[in-house]
Amino acid sequence: MKSTSKRKRINFEKIVVVMPAYNAEKTLKKTYEDIPKKIVNKIILVDDGSHDKTVEIAKRLRIKTFVHPQNRGYGGNQKSCYTLALNEGADIVVMIHPDYQYDSSLVEELVKPIIEGRFDLMLGSRIRTRKESLAGGMPLYKYLGNRLLTIVENIILGQNLSEYHTGFRAFHQKVLKRVPFHKFSDDFVFDQQILISAIRRGFRVGETPVPVRYFNEASSISFTRSVKYGLSTLLSLFPPF
Repeated sequence: MKSTSKRKRINFEKIVVVMPAYNAEKTLKKTYEDIPKKIVNKIILVDDGSHDKTVEIAKRLRIKTFVHPQNRGYGGNQKSCYTLALNEGADIVVMIHPDYQYDSSLVEELVKPIIEGRFDLMLGSRIRTRKESLAGGMPLYKYLGNRLLTIVENIILGQNLSEYHTGFRAFHQKVLKRVPFHKFSDDFVFDQQILISAIRRGFRVGETPVPVRYFNEASSISFTRSVKYGLSTLLSLFPPF
Protein backbone atom coordinates (compact mmCIF):
# COMPACT_ATOMS: atom_id res chain seq x y z
CA MET A 1 0.00 0.00 0.00
CA LYS A 2 2.84 2.37 0.83
CA SER A 3 4.52 2.13 -2.59
CA THR A 4 1.14 2.64 -4.34
CA SER A 5 0.60 5.82 -2.35
CA LYS A 6 4.01 7.17 -3.31
CA ARG A 7 3.44 6.36 -6.98
CA LYS A 8 0.17 8.31 -6.90
CA ARG A 9 1.94 11.28 -5.38
CA ILE A 10 4.43 11.25 -8.23
CA ASN A 11 1.58 11.43 -10.73
CA PHE A 12 0.22 14.53 -9.00
CA GLU A 13 3.41 16.48 -9.68
CA LYS A 14 4.19 18.07 -13.05
CA ILE A 15 7.62 16.75 -13.92
CA VAL A 16 9.44 18.33 -16.85
CA VAL A 17 12.68 16.88 -18.22
CA VAL A 18 15.03 19.31 -19.94
CA MET A 19 17.92 18.31 -22.17
CA PRO A 20 20.64 20.87 -23.03
CA ALA A 21 21.87 19.50 -26.36
CA TYR A 22 24.90 20.08 -28.54
CA ASN A 23 25.84 17.65 -31.31
CA ALA A 24 23.99 14.76 -29.68
CA GLU A 25 22.71 12.96 -32.78
CA LYS A 26 24.37 9.63 -31.87
CA THR A 27 23.01 9.42 -28.32
CA LEU A 28 19.79 11.44 -28.16
CA LYS A 29 17.44 8.60 -29.16
CA LYS A 30 18.88 6.21 -26.55
CA THR A 31 18.67 8.85 -23.83
CA TYR A 32 15.08 9.72 -24.77
CA GLU A 33 13.93 6.10 -24.92
CA ASP A 34 15.16 5.42 -21.38
CA ILE A 35 13.19 8.29 -19.82
CA PRO A 36 10.23 6.83 -17.85
CA LYS A 37 7.31 8.42 -19.70
CA LYS A 38 4.80 7.18 -17.09
CA ILE A 39 5.95 9.83 -14.61
CA VAL A 40 7.27 12.59 -16.90
CA ASN A 41 4.73 15.12 -18.18
CA LYS A 42 6.88 16.89 -20.75
CA ILE A 43 10.34 16.68 -22.32
CA ILE A 44 12.04 19.81 -23.65
CA LEU A 45 15.24 19.92 -25.67
CA VAL A 46 17.23 23.10 -26.25
CA ASP A 47 19.74 22.81 -29.06
CA ASP A 48 22.75 25.08 -28.73
CA GLY A 49 23.65 25.53 -32.40
CA SER A 50 24.51 21.91 -33.22
CA HIS A 51 26.24 21.10 -36.51
CA ASP A 52 24.76 17.62 -36.79
CA LYS A 53 21.23 16.14 -36.96
CA THR A 54 20.32 16.64 -33.29
CA VAL A 55 17.34 18.90 -34.07
CA GLU A 56 16.09 16.65 -36.87
CA ILE A 57 16.18 13.60 -34.59
CA ALA A 58 14.53 15.48 -31.71
CA LYS A 59 11.64 16.52 -33.93
CA ARG A 60 11.32 13.01 -35.30
CA LEU A 61 10.98 11.80 -31.70
CA ARG A 62 8.33 14.51 -31.16
CA ILE A 63 10.33 16.20 -28.43
CA LYS A 64 9.43 19.84 -27.86
CA THR A 65 12.50 21.49 -29.36
CA PHE A 66 13.96 25.00 -29.19
CA VAL A 67 17.02 26.08 -31.13
CA HIS A 68 19.61 28.73 -30.30
CA PRO A 69 20.61 30.28 -33.64
CA GLN A 70 24.11 30.74 -32.21
CA ASN A 71 25.99 28.74 -29.61
CA ARG A 72 25.42 30.31 -26.18
CA GLY A 73 27.45 27.86 -24.13
CA TYR A 74 26.51 25.10 -21.72
CA GLY A 75 25.34 27.50 -19.02
CA GLY A 76 23.43 29.62 -21.52
CA ASN A 77 21.68 26.49 -22.73
CA GLN A 78 20.59 25.56 -19.21
CA LYS A 79 19.22 29.05 -18.65
CA SER A 80 16.89 28.53 -21.61
CA CYS A 81 15.99 25.02 -20.39
CA TYR A 82 14.94 26.14 -16.92
CA THR A 83 13.07 29.20 -18.16
CA LEU A 84 11.08 27.11 -20.62
CA ALA A 85 10.31 24.45 -17.98
CA LEU A 86 9.04 27.04 -15.51
CA ASN A 87 6.90 28.59 -18.26
CA GLU A 88 5.34 25.13 -18.69
CA GLY A 89 4.30 25.19 -15.03
CA ALA A 90 6.77 22.52 -13.89
CA ASP A 91 6.71 21.48 -10.24
CA ILE A 92 9.96 19.56 -10.64
CA VAL A 93 12.57 20.07 -13.36
CA VAL A 94 14.99 17.27 -14.20
CA MET A 95 18.12 18.08 -16.22
CA ILE A 96 19.58 15.22 -18.27
CA HIS A 97 22.45 15.45 -20.74
CA PRO A 98 21.32 13.82 -24.01
CA ASP A 99 24.77 12.28 -24.51
CA TYR A 100 23.78 9.04 -22.72
CA GLN A 101 26.43 9.54 -20.06
CA TYR A 102 23.72 9.40 -17.39
CA ASP A 103 21.06 6.71 -16.95
CA SER A 104 17.82 8.56 -17.67
CA SER A 105 15.77 5.54 -16.55
CA LEU A 106 16.59 6.65 -12.98
CA VAL A 107 14.48 9.83 -13.16
CA GLU A 108 11.99 8.41 -10.66
CA GLU A 109 14.76 7.71 -8.14
CA LEU A 110 15.91 11.30 -8.51
CA VAL A 111 12.53 13.00 -8.06
CA LYS A 112 11.05 10.83 -5.27
CA PRO A 113 12.90 12.54 -2.38
CA ILE A 114 11.76 15.94 -3.67
CA ILE A 115 8.13 14.84 -3.96
CA GLU A 116 8.27 13.36 -0.48
CA GLY A 117 9.50 16.72 0.86
CA ARG A 118 12.90 15.45 2.05
CA PHE A 119 15.02 17.53 -0.34
CA ASP A 120 14.64 20.56 -2.63
CA LEU A 121 17.37 19.57 -5.07
CA MET A 122 18.70 16.13 -5.97
CA LEU A 123 21.98 15.10 -7.60
CA GLY A 124 22.79 11.86 -9.40
CA SER A 125 26.22 11.01 -7.96
CA ARG A 126 28.72 9.01 -10.02
CA ILE A 127 31.20 8.78 -7.13
CA ARG A 128 30.43 5.78 -4.97
CA THR A 129 33.83 4.08 -5.10
CA ARG A 130 37.04 4.93 -6.95
CA LYS A 131 37.07 1.49 -8.58
CA GLU A 132 33.53 1.90 -9.90
CA SER A 133 34.16 5.40 -11.23
CA LEU A 134 37.33 4.46 -13.10
CA ALA A 135 35.83 1.19 -14.38
CA GLY A 136 33.01 3.26 -15.89
CA GLY A 137 35.57 5.14 -17.96
CA MET A 138 36.01 8.31 -15.93
CA PRO A 139 39.55 9.61 -16.69
CA LEU A 140 41.82 9.53 -13.64
CA TYR A 141 42.52 13.29 -13.79
CA LYS A 142 38.76 13.97 -13.83
CA TYR A 143 38.20 11.65 -10.89
CA LEU A 144 40.98 13.26 -8.85
CA GLY A 145 39.84 16.77 -9.76
CA ASN A 146 36.25 15.88 -8.88
CA ARG A 147 37.28 14.53 -5.47
CA LEU A 148 39.51 17.52 -4.67
CA LEU A 149 36.89 20.11 -5.64
CA THR A 150 34.16 18.21 -3.80
CA ILE A 151 36.20 18.11 -0.59
CA VAL A 152 36.82 21.87 -0.76
CA GLU A 153 33.17 22.60 -1.57
CA ASN A 154 31.94 20.43 1.30
CA ILE A 155 34.22 22.22 3.76
CA ILE A 156 33.26 25.73 2.63
CA LEU A 157 29.55 25.04 2.13
CA GLY A 158 29.09 22.82 5.20
CA GLN A 159 27.77 19.87 3.20
CA ASN A 160 28.69 16.18 2.98
CA LEU A 161 27.99 15.39 -0.67
CA SER A 162 29.92 12.78 -2.65
CA GLU A 163 29.85 14.82 -5.88
CA TYR A 164 29.00 18.37 -6.99
CA HIS A 165 29.90 17.89 -10.65
CA THR A 166 27.16 15.70 -12.04
CA GLY A 167 25.01 16.67 -15.02
CA PHE A 168 21.99 14.68 -13.78
CA ARG A 169 19.94 16.90 -11.46
CA ALA A 170 16.40 17.53 -10.26
CA PHE A 171 15.10 20.85 -8.90
CA HIS A 172 11.90 21.77 -7.11
CA GLN A 173 10.51 24.77 -8.95
CA LYS A 174 10.95 26.99 -5.86
CA VAL A 175 14.73 26.58 -6.17
CA LEU A 176 14.77 27.82 -9.77
CA LYS A 177 12.43 30.69 -8.90
CA ARG A 178 14.61 31.95 -6.05
CA VAL A 179 18.10 31.37 -7.39
CA PRO A 180 19.11 34.12 -9.87
CA PHE A 181 20.46 31.67 -12.44
CA HIS A 182 20.18 34.16 -15.32
CA LYS A 183 23.05 36.11 -13.73
CA PHE A 184 25.44 33.15 -13.76
CA SER A 185 28.09 32.15 -16.29
CA ASP A 186 27.21 30.82 -19.74
CA ASP A 187 30.12 28.38 -19.44
CA PHE A 188 30.44 25.00 -17.67
CA VAL A 189 30.89 26.56 -14.21
CA PHE A 190 27.18 27.44 -14.32
CA ASP A 191 26.56 23.98 -12.81
CA GLN A 192 28.51 24.95 -9.70
CA GLN A 193 27.17 28.48 -9.43
CA ILE A 194 23.53 27.37 -9.37
CA LEU A 195 24.30 24.67 -6.79
CA ILE A 196 26.36 26.96 -4.57
CA SER A 197 23.67 29.64 -4.74
CA ALA A 198 20.94 27.13 -3.81
CA ILE A 199 22.91 25.87 -0.80
CA ARG A 200 23.64 29.42 0.37
CA ARG A 201 19.89 30.12 0.25
CA GLY A 202 19.19 27.21 2.58
CA PHE A 203 17.81 24.69 0.10
CA ARG A 204 18.30 21.04 1.02
CA VAL A 205 20.46 19.01 -1.37
CA GLY A 206 20.34 15.23 -1.55
CA GLU A 207 21.90 12.66 -3.85
CA THR A 208 21.40 9.17 -5.22
CA PRO A 209 24.01 6.92 -6.87
CA VAL A 210 23.98 6.60 -10.66
CA PRO A 211 26.21 4.54 -12.98
CA VAL A 212 29.37 6.00 -14.52
CA ARG A 213 29.33 5.94 -18.34
CA TYR A 214 32.19 7.52 -20.25
CA PHE A 215 32.57 6.61 -23.93
CA ASN A 216 33.54 8.28 -27.21
CA GLU A 217 30.13 9.80 -27.98
CA ALA A 218 29.60 11.15 -24.45
CA SER A 219 30.42 14.85 -24.18
CA SER A 220 33.50 15.67 -22.14
CA ILE A 221 35.61 18.78 -21.80
CA SER A 222 39.35 18.77 -22.45
CA PHE A 223 42.06 18.83 -19.77
CA THR A 224 42.67 22.57 -20.37
CA ARG A 225 38.98 23.43 -20.03
CA SER A 226 38.77 21.16 -16.98
CA VAL A 227 41.51 23.21 -15.29
CA LYS A 228 39.67 26.43 -16.14
CA TYR A 229 36.45 24.92 -14.80
CA GLY A 230 38.18 23.92 -11.56
CA LEU A 231 39.60 27.39 -10.98
CA SER A 232 36.24 29.01 -11.82
CA THR A 233 34.55 26.67 -9.34
CA LEU A 234 36.91 27.71 -6.55
CA LEU A 235 36.28 31.39 -7.30
CA SER A 236 32.53 30.78 -7.24
CA LEU A 237 32.74 29.55 -3.64
CA PHE A 238 33.09 33.14 -2.50
CA PRO A 239 30.35 35.80 -2.58
CA PRO A 240 28.24 36.92 -4.41
CA PHE A 241 27.14 33.36 -5.30
